[in-house]
Amino acid sequence: MPDTFWTVIAEQHKELETSHNANDVIRILSHDRNPYGPGRGGATSDAYFAGSGGDRTVNEALRTAGWTTIWAESPLYYVKQAPDGSTVTYIEGDIYRGDRRAKTPEPDGQTAN
Repeated sequence: MPDTFWTVIAEQHKELETSHNANDVIRILSHDRNPYGPGRGGATSDAYFAGSGGDRTVNEALRTAGWTTIWAESPLYYVKQAPDGSTVTYIEGDIYRGDRRAKTPEPDGQTAN
């Protein structure tokens, strides 16, 4: 990948380290700022982080910004809460506003998560 790809990812990561709410995250990782180009990756999500194969993670950046993990199934699927209470769900690079974890019904009709 060209050096400009990783430059964009580094800039996004740095911005995420000071994000205060879900709106900031969606703006920073908007599809228009995707280094692959708009419409590539995560087309149905609110935003997309193209650098998920790199050394630095969205989780790490948001933790630096004071966000907390309120649920995680894996390093690739989690929900983070901002200091203002807003949330985002991260699923393998796709970013969704709010808590979008799967609510799988158990055989007894209760929700598993």
